[in-house]
Amino acid sequence: MALSPCGSNSFDSGLEIKTRSVEQTLIPLVSQITTLINHKDKPRKSEKTLRAIQRVGQAVNMAVGRFVTVGEAIAIENQELKEEMSFACYEARRAGDTIAHLTDVVSLEQPESDGRATIFSDKAGMVKAARMLLSSVTKVLVLADRIVIKQIIASRNKVLTTLEQLEKVSSFQEFVQIFSQFGNEMVEFAHLTGDRQNDLKDEKKKARMAAARAVLEKCTMMLLTASKTCLRHPDCDSARINKDGVFQRMRLALEQVIEIVTEARPSGEGDILPVSIYMGIRGGGSILEQHGNLLEGLREGLCLLSKESLTALLEVILEHTEDFTDSAYTSHEHRERILGLSRQARLELEQLIAVWMQAQNPKAAEATEEMELAILKTCQCMNELKKELHNAAAELTADLLKYHADHIVLKALKVSGGEGSLEALAKYTCELSEQKEQLVETCRLLRHISGTEPLEITCIHAEDTFQVIGPQIISAAQTLALHPSSKIAKENLDVFCEAWESQLNDMSILLREIIDLFEGRRGEKRTYLSLPRPGKLSANLKTIKPVKLDSEEQTAIAKVGLELRLLTSDLDSESEKWEDQEHEIARQGQGMSSMAYSMYLFTRGEGLLKTTQDLFHQAEVFAEEGFKLFSSLQAFSTQLGDDEKAIFTVETEKLEALCQQLQITARMPVQGKNSTFLKVDSSIQNTKSILTVVVYILPLCNKLIKKYKCEQSSLGSPQSWRETPLQTPVHEDGLSGKNGNGFGVKSLEHHMANLTFLESK
Repeated sequence: MALSPCGSNSFDSGLEIKTRSVEQTLIPLVSQITTLINHKDKPRKSEKTLRAIQRVGQAVNMAVGRFVTVGEAIAIENQELKEEMSFACYEARRAGDTIAHLTDVVSLEQPESDGRATIFSDKAGMVKAARMLLSSVTKVLVLADRIVIKQIIASRNKVLTTLEQLEKVSSFQEFVQIFSQFGNEMVEFAHLTGDRQNDLKDEKKKARMAAARAVLEKCTMMLLTASKTCLRHPDCDSARINKDGVFQRMRLALEQVIEIVTEARPSGEGDILPVSIYMGIRGGGSILEQHGNLLEGLREGLCLLSKESLTALLEVILEHTEDFTDSAYTSHEHRERILGLSRQARLELEQLIAVWMQAQNPKAAEATEEMELAILKTCQCMNELKKELHNAAAELTADLLKYHADHIVLKALKVSGGEGSLEALAKYTCELSEQKEQLVETCRLLRHISGTEPLEITCIHAEDTFQVIGPQIISAAQTLALHPSSKIAKENLDVFCEAWESQLNDMSILLREIIDLFEGRRGEKRTYLSLPRPGKLSANLKTIKPVKLDSEEQTAIAKVGLELRLLTSDLDSESEKWEDQEHEIARQGQGMSSMAYSMYLFTRGEGLLKTTQDLFHQAEVFAEEGFKLFSSLQAFSTQLGDDEKAIFTVETEKLEALCQQLQITARMPVQGKNSTFLKVDSSIQNTKSILTVVVYILPLCNKLIKKYKCEQSSLGSPQSWRETPLQTPVHEDGLSGKNGNGFGVKSLEHHMANLTFLESK
């Protein structure tokens, strides 16, 4: 990150900023200093201008003073950083004092020749002070950020120590006691790493962090039941294998988190991300897109390539297409088309190289048009190949997910295990192993068409998950078959089967995101920021104790959260089909989708909704937005015919009733852990029901609008059909950034929660 208020590149803190919070904290400081340095030098300045400049300089100095006070307190608490932090704070304070002095302009009543140096006479001094201030403040922030990393490492160490104790316990009483401590430590670790994940700038690291945290989240419940099963049946080899697998997977995930936050490079890191078509050439887009860019570069003369390098590049691409053609799960039609396009690509490239070589001859001026045609044909062939690979992988994944949606094999394993039938269990074990291989192979093909590094990492995570959980389900089923009357063995098998089902749901979301990216739809979904501002909570929320869900509750709510996520994807898809994206109904639908998405993130322990109070407030805001949509739909229905209006009214009345139910639930006071969790569950379920209705209504509205527009167009009347202007007020985001000069680091909120910077400027 280069921060240079004076337009020079000479400022360099020597520190790479890796988190959004540190970067966003520095932006307002850069803005204010830029204002001071880039003021227009005029012969005469008004009193108002002079005083404004002085106020800005004083405000900068005061804010820096408050900031340095916090930094010095952090230094006292962390002796290993005390010297560095103290020096950076000293430099920041000195620079702030200098800026205040340089902007202490002479008032109009004083003679201008009093000899005092100001910003107007010492601009070089201001530039020097600005650089020192930015450098020192950046150093303080980055040092403080190192403390956050230290907290994550310390939290990981606590979890690891307790994990080792859990692995060695020999009695239920001891296990329950230690697991309670482990659960609390995991919740703390989840929140620290969740904040870090949201704060990371590097999308690749963010995706790796999300994958590791997903493993820890799902493994916590598996660890509970696998350990209990092993304690109940200590002589059972399959139970021990099942338990050992969970502990090993948790250790690997904990290690991966630390590698990400400390940027450690473990041995063999090159093997972490297997080569894919996307990863073939780094630098933007998939390898196929990069190939097209290089070919286009020939036309523009932007790069010098040898015919050998072009041929080698094509061979790299075609080598990876063999993963598709060699796969037993690729359909015959797709395989033939991929092979045909691969042959055609070689021929087109040979023709291009031949024309290109001719064009090198100075006498071949007329070869330009032939060269253009050869480039176009080669690019077109590569694009068709890219599309065919995408379709092959996407269709295979969709068919596989649909085929396994009923979880027939899992159900059969549970039945055969509960009956103690080893023969039936062996049969269904083979079927699950085959299903696992199908899913693993499909994840590998999806990885090739993922299109971005974060999505590729998610594909790898899915592949690893199926690879690991498949055998764990089998070992859990074997334990149950050997002890068919064991309730804990049955519960353990249920937990592993649920993890498998959850990963299938995640894979469905992953497929949708890959398709959206390929088709040019928006990528990462923005969270709807509607948390209440301090001091503006409604009275009914003040009585609710803000608590966080524990790991067991988080696991229990995760399934319905995934269903909510799928509905938000459906709603986004329907919204994007509207010709008029600014239509009131479409905008309200998109807003509700974003709010519901933030609630989905809550079910994963991520996002801006940290406590149950945050969730209930969001649910109430979501209900209010539902009422606004209901009003818009009522206004829309006045333009419909009787038959259409009757169908429409049924759905809108259903929407109103569901919104009322959610509003009542959100406002209902509760006490106690169980009641709070039930309210959380009801809020998510009600939100899901509302989204289901909206997903049905939105395409219906769009269809009717198109129908009436078409009819009116054929009648030649420009006035008869117009969207009714809907004067529905838009909800104001509680954290929408109106006070854009906020000077606080989110990941350091326990140190800097009350620190603001130039809020009125």
